[in-house]
Amino acid sequence: MTDGLSCSGFLPLICGFSIMVIPDKNYFRIGEVSKILGVEPYVVRYWESEFRTVRPVRTRSDQRLYRKKDVEQLLTIKNLLYGELFTIAGARKKLTDINRGESSSADEGGRLIDIKRKLREVREIIG
Repeated sequence: MTDGLSCSGFLPLICGFSIMVIPDKNYFRIGEVSKILGVEPYVVRYWESEFRTVRPVRTRSDQRLYRKKDVEQLLTIKNLLYGELFTIAGARKKLTDINRGESSSADEGGRLIDIKRKLREVREIIG
């Protein structure tokens, strides 16, 4: 990777049309999260204000520390907004449905097909 992060100790996550890599650690600062997501820090802060599922821990010096589940939620939000072109309100509703496990079986079938296709692409890239 070009940002100085190595892939050892990282968890790959397929998000949209690319593979996102989440470092294997418990907490992330906002700069690290913005690099993982490929967006500016102000976008991460805005999504935090719009989506109540993203709640970073605050340090005594008031710095945000995002947990791995926060980063995964933010990747899902990015995919909904940029990949599937949801509005903020639509992405909020879809994220609520996903978190409750209420997505339709047809939608899940389509997602499984997409995941299978992307895994094949990864397999071709790897070897």
